[in-house]
Amino acid sequence: MGFNCCWRNCIMKINYCDALVIGGGLAGLRAAVAAQKKGLNTIVLSLVPVKRSHSAAAQGGMQASLGNSKMSDGDNEDLHFADTVKGSDWGCDQVVARMFVHTAPKAIRELAAWGVPWSRVKEDADRHGLITSRDFGGTKKWRTCYTADATGHTMLFGVANEALRNNVDIRDRKEALSIIHENGRCYGAIVRDLITGELEAYVAKGTCIATGGYGRVFKQTTNAVICEGIGAAIALETGIATLGNMEAVQFHPTPIVPSGILLTEGCRGDGGILRDVDGHRFMPDYEPEKKELASRDVVSRRMIEHIRNGKGVPSPYGYHVWLDISILGREHIEKNLRDVQEICQIFNGIDPADEGKKGWAPVLPMQHYSMGGIRTKPTGESQNLNGLFACGEASCWDMHGFNRLGGNSVSETVVAGMIIGNYFFKDS
Repeated sequence: MGFNCCWRNCIMKINYCDALVIGGGLAGLRAAVAAQKKGLNTIVLSLVPVKRSHSAAAQGGMQASLGNSKMSDGDNEDLHFADTVKGSDWGCDQVVARMFVHTAPKAIRELAAWGVPWSRVKEDADRHGLITSRDFGGTKKWRTCYTADATGHTMLFGVANEALRNNVDIRDRKEALSIIHENGRCYGAIVRDLITGELEAYVAKGTCIATGGYGRVFKQTTNAVICEGIGAAIALETGIATLGNMEAVQFHPTPIVPSGILLTEGCRGDGGILRDVDGHRFMPDYEPEKKELASRDVVSRRMIEHIRNGKGVPSPYGYHVWLDISILGREHIEKNLRDVQEICQIFNGIDPADEGKKGWAPVLPMQHYSMGGIRTKPTGESQNLNGLFACGEASCWDMHGFNRLGGNSVSETVVAGMIIGNYFFKDS
């Protein structure tokens, strides 16, 4: 069996299940719900209590071509597909991208039925009560559905509650150490209980890795400390499963300096702007059409270019630029960007709703998202190791190619979970 020989002679507890999901974020929980609803005995293992997963940090929204709001008129799956392919630098798997855009509207309506309180259209009498959307970088239409600036939080609670309602067996404070495999097939994982320190074996017909990205390999990142890439690492250690696009790493334009905590793209989607040391709004000089809402890789590069041109703001932590959302007004900020306001107040002692320079937040591009991971087929199964699946940021489902559009990641987690659930153990 494919695990380290020093564990062969250990006396350990052995747990059996049909579906083993390693990772308790949005992707893992959604896959677990799908597997459980198929009648499979499903166990979820998580480093932390699942409602404290890093998925809760997602703020801005989830993309789906609903076409409900005025600025979304005419939106459809083809436009979402075109934006996703273009945004990926034409590097994504277009079969996967087509599956994704086709499923996303269904996924968002399902989440509404599970209790996610999507922000709704209010001003338009003909559309009143429909799920609304905001503008995000790299899109032709407004299609990023949201719940103020706490979208990941509300989605995570909705999916976690649905998992509990369906009696998914969730076990937290468990760390996967190695994948069990033999003759080209995965049979589960060796796991350490972080409370007792004991080793356990989880034997399953199929195993899904949904452990998130590997952002903590970078010094400056928006990722939580648990995002160490453990899922990709243990898959690589099998010598059979392969990783893909590991060099494809996205930098987000607006983490706050110096903590690296993300200030959502919704700040710019709602009308916030970037200013340099002189208070000048510089993005229109580089990107006259999309301005601050060019795709994330473009905005990040332009910010660094502008700083290198001598227009950065000096600080004890290096140079940065300013994010100004005070122009949106206090009422809008306290309604739609509450978390952003709280982050600025707690970590930098500023209120972004204050008028003038005293409300500007210092920001600098930092590592944010890992496009690479365990290379999978469109069905979510490893290309090389049968019985091993992967979804979410731990996978290279190859929907994002070499750049991810904002809002496509949390959307991918629930869509990939739905799709993997439909293919889970189809040959069992």
